[in-house]
Amino acid sequence: MASVKDTATFFAKGTSNQFEHVLKLYPEALRLKADRKTKKPEELIKLDNWYQNELPKKIKARGKDAHLIHEELVQTMKWKQTRGKFYPQLSYLVKVNTPRAVMMETKKAFRKLPNLEQAITALSNLKGVGTTMASALLAAAAPDQAPFMADECLMAIPEIEGIDYTTKEYLKFVQHIQSTVERLNKETNNGTWNPHQVELALWTHYVASEMKPELLNTIPNPTENGTSHHDQKNGDSTPKPQEPDQSSDESTQDSTNGKHPPPVSTDVMDDTTTSFTEDSLDKPSTPTVVPPGDENTNDSIATSDSATNDSTAIATAIITCNSKRDEASTKRETEEETTSSLEEPPTKKTKVDGEK
Repeated sequence: MASVKDTATFFAKGTSNQFEHVLKLYPEALRLKADRKTKKPEELIKLDNWYQNELPKKIKARGKDAHLIHEELVQTMKWKQTRGKFYPQLSYLVKVNTPRAVMMETKKAFRKLPNLEQAITALSNLKGVGTTMASALLAAAAPDQAPFMADECLMAIPEIEGIDYTTKEYLKFVQHIQSTVERLNKETNNGTWNPHQVELALWTHYVASEMKPELLNTIPNPTENGTSHHDQKNGDSTPKPQEPDQSSDESTQDSTNGKHPPPVSTDVMDDTTTSFTEDSLDKPSTPTVVPPGDENTNDSIATSDSATNDSTAIATAIITCNSKRDEASTKRETEEETTSSLEEPPTKKTKVDGEK
């Protein structure tokens, strides 16, 4: 059975107590990310504390007129780019928005909730705000409805074959996260999990598995309310647990889909994207040759059966049967040799999705 140390397996089959344990590792994972990514790690840690704790309280305190102000929009973009990828032009564009536009568009967007698609459309009216940035704003305003569209989370979900920063892909991402939320809440029976918490736990597991895998050694075993029904949700495209060589199958699937790649090989995989689907991986690389049936066999048996009482007929039938069988065998071997010399196994084609 695959281990929950694998992020895809953790997402698909991890129990509530395992998710809770991993979520508590978020500060350590964030520190690892900060130390590796920035020269001033304390800046990211400070920004993250503001985004995760202070900003949601400020938005909630505004009640029915919940909105963001210009400074908060700029600060959220800074958090997003410091923890993820940095695009200088986005930082500039966000600052170009007027304070009035920020207040009006964010207020309009938050009123559209729980319709995430309409909320993202409203936020996209702001300069520099795309789907990912919009998801960050929605996760701060409504963590019970919207997860942040982090690259690490997208790469951890097997069903998401690539990274595409569109509203359509975000809504698919939300569906996967929401399915896990429902599964975990069904286990706990108290509804404590929300999309943003699941997203943070998934991000933590992915970062820890890449930067310090030993952090995941302390993940507890599943409790009794655990895993018997997990195969029914969230993991349909992952290898089934009863398969004998689960770990090797998953490593093959991860490298094929572009999920969970080792840091050294990520760029290589991104450059090898093709238009083929992974269905081709399920097909045998060499065509199976099925030899033609030996119709003479049944006929000869019937002949011998019909001549049971006649010893001469039996002997004649046996000699005829053997002669025909030898001729058929020689002919079949000749045909197979000719066929194998002409046929070449088809080239195995795979799909490796990279970031768009």
